[in-house]
Amino acid sequence: MTVDKKGAGNAVEIRVKDPVTIVIFGASGDLTHRKLIPALYTAYTQNLLPENFTIFGFARRDYDDEIFRGIMADAIKEFSRLPAAEETVMRFVAHIRYHKGDISNPNTYAELTEKFKNGEVYPANRLYYLSIIPSLFETAVSSLKQSGLIAPPGSSHWTRVVIEKPFGKDLASAKALNATLLRHLDESQIYRIDHYLGKETVQNILSFRFANAIFEPVFNRSYVDHIQITASETVGMESGRGGYYDEYGAIRDMVTNHLLELLCLVTMEPPGDLSAEAIRNEKVKVLNAAKLDIHKDISDAVVRGQYGRGVAPDGNPIKGYLEEDRIDPNSNTETFTAMRLKIDNWRWAGVPIFLRTGKRMAKKATEISVQFKVPPLQLFQQVECEEDVCDITRIKPNTLIFRIQPDEGIFLKISTKRPGMRFVVEDVKMDFSYSGTWKKSLPEAYERLLLDTLHGDSTLFTRSDEVEAEWRVVQPMFDHFDELKLFPYKPNEWGLVEADRLFHKMESSWRNQ
Repeated sequence: MTVDKKGAGNAVEIRVKDPVTIVIFGASGDLTHRKLIPALYTAYTQNLLPENFTIFGFARRDYDDEIFRGIMADAIKEFSRLPAAEETVMRFVAHIRYHKGDISNPNTYAELTEKFKNGEVYPANRLYYLSIIPSLFETAVSSLKQSGLIAPPGSSHWTRVVIEKPFGKDLASAKALNATLLRHLDESQIYRIDHYLGKETVQNILSFRFANAIFEPVFNRSYVDHIQITASETVGMESGRGGYYDEYGAIRDMVTNHLLELLCLVTMEPPGDLSAEAIRNEKVKVLNAAKLDIHKDISDAVVRGQYGRGVAPDGNPIKGYLEEDRIDPNSNTETFTAMRLKIDNWRWAGVPIFLRTGKRMAKKATEISVQFKVPPLQLFQQVECEEDVCDITRIKPNTLIFRIQPDEGIFLKISTKRPGMRFVVEDVKMDFSYSGTWKKSLPEAYERLLLDTLHGDSTLFTRSDEVEAEWRVVQPMFDHFDELKLFPYKPNEWGLVEADRLFHKMESSWRNQ
């Protein structure tokens, strides 16, 4: 692989030089419209794609090249984060082709083989993006391999395959999926994509921890009281997601990928270097040391909930989960889960880790909160003030907050003396926000991840042993699922009050802000 670096100072742009055919299976789906094509268009406008590339859409819809190009042009105009000038859009979509076919039909792959013989239109380097249901992964990959459409590692031309979550439904199915993929592909060819890892603030966790000598020494059990990771959403089952969500639920949809990946980045040991293998090795070590903090039974460490009916802020009624479209009226699927974990290693022994995610919650927010221990001597009084009215409270701990979305940034809450004659302290916030520092918009996660795939950089993708380690953390939940009661909660609130009991024997509580 060769890259073209250009720019000045720290503004370095890296252009993909290898000609490539990007094949999107399931190209008529929502992901292609909203994320993949707009992301590739943005890379194109920034001159980051190679001169010779083709985007090949594959789906069962009865389109041809021109119809599909028109649909993709409309998607770019609606969803691109950069201006979509008509002339630029038309130049970009001229690189797009479409093929109507059925993934399960062997004749389809013979048709692809014949088409791809035209090396001028379809470069031999190929990226296959499987935007399809997991049950079709094996069919697609095995058929591509049998048709000679996957080059072996070390060939003059490369093949890479991107798969979307979920990577299984439990530990056994995750192992089976990995075994299936590895029968047809080398691990180096598999890119398990987690769009959270493409977010700018997520990547900044590593640079914040390991590029700043003043912070890394306090990321351990001697100084940290506990860590909270929250991913809350205000939406329910819009956009026809009910069928998928009811099969998987909050634990499978969010915990065994997004939240555990965030946990890895904030608790992993410093890697020896910034190579993909070094970083992923450290993440796997953390996951192998992590486990549910169970004392007597599973309910000590896990709480599940499902939202009921409610009223939106604008006064309109909100359906309960069981009334949503494509939801089984007797569903036992959780839309909220909270859990308490521990990490049995030298750095984090005894530090509780709290994870929480849910639908129809009070606010859309994804953040990591690292709460430090309070000073051993309470020398000062703390005040909380609203204008000139102040109340004395117990001393507040310092808190470091990584805000993933929205309002991306890193914030540190510290205590300083309040102006005046009294010697009391008050919380203030040291604030680094992306919007306040840089005026240009942040790259979308898929923009970075697609370019990383084209460059062959697997740092932000999940390795097979990492996937299995994530499932191993939560597998006790599924082994004792019948013991976990499903509590109801109201929309527009912070989930379940029952989740507060996870903080047993602690003075802290969930950070609801």
